[in-house]
Amino acid sequence: MTKKIILITGGQRSGKSTYAQQLALSLSDNPVYLATSAVWDDEHRQRIERHQRDRGSQWINMEELKDLHLLDLEGRVVVVDCVTLWATNFFTESNGDVEYSYSAIIERFDKLIEQNATLIFVTNELGLGGTTTNDLQRRFNDLLGWVNQHIAAKADEVILMISGIKMKIK
Repeated sequence: MTKKIILITGGQRSGKSTYAQQLALSLSDNPVYLATSAVWDDEHRQRIERHQRDRGSQWINMEELKDLHLLDLEGRVVVVDCVTLWATNFFTESNGDVEYSYSAIIERFDKLIEQNATLIFVTNELGLGGTTTNDLQRRFNDLLGWVNQHIAAKADEVILMISGIKMKIK
């Protein structure tokens, strides 16, 4: 297996996760789906369970809120879904501390990509919208923008999804 980093970005409901899963299945019979979302409430739990069923038995489902780098993913094709929620876990824990969150995420990301794996990262492109007047939201948008830039710089491929259509950026 060749080590590879792929970043798939786009707006909400742009087809990012669907494309990432199709790509992973084209590369592996048993890809890993690495979920980074905390379970917020019963409705969210049901949504997660529905998504797991929809993916099917060929997927290996893993969940990790922060320390993705501690998982053994050697030789695997992995969809990390998603960077936005991963960043949210650090941001909320630190009460909106952008510097701490950025450093913690980048440290873990850089360790994660040392593994010999195909890592497909899904993220949201929040920078396409207008600037919000909400300070907390602005700080999170800055954080995610900087994290996305770091991942894109390290990525072998960057795909932008718009209305279910992929556009190769890198």
